[in-house]
Amino acid sequence: MELRSVEELMSLLHAFRGAWDAPDRSGDPVDLHDHALQTAHLLRRSHPSDKELQVAGLVHDLGHLLHPGDDAGHADHAAVAVRPLLGDRVARLVRLHVPAKRYLATTEPGRPLSAQSALTLGPQGGAMTPREADAFARDPLAEAAATLRQADDAGKVVGLDAGVMDDWRPVLELVAAAHASGG
Repeated sequence: MELRSVEELMSLLHAFRGAWDAPDRSGDPVDLHDHALQTAHLLRRSHPSDKELQVAGLVHDLGHLLHPGDDAGHADHAAVAVRPLLGDRVARLVRLHVPAKRYLATTEPGRPLSAQSALTLGPQGGAMTPREADAFARDPLAEAAATLRQADDAGKVVGLDAGVMDDWRPVLELVAAAHASGG
């Protein structure tokens, strides 16, 4: 699936309500809706001028909705879906949020992960080898992807009020318009 309008994307983001990262709800303690809002909110606070990073935080787990149960491929599915609408940088950040988890597992081995993230690390390739970590660190988006990953890991707090999905529509429209104009 490739998203072509902010309206289509907003429909999917609203469908996050009551959807979980694990089909049997055994995963993270918040649904994908709250997780997306919390991740984007954390990125807005830490990187207020980087709208693409914030949007990547909002949409990074769309693959769980598009292909339930495909933990290893969810980032790729989401990246393919958002690229036509939100551009290459957002899509690459979305795609890199899983390699960033593997990278951080290598460079910060004692770093805590949620139970679900720890469980899916293996099927996603496990901690990177030193060679893989070196290659990842050379990627121009490595730092931003690691920042996204850190917000992803922190955005799983039951009951945290991170706003409402419709508040993100203007930001999505801004990023989509910038991509459409080649900017």
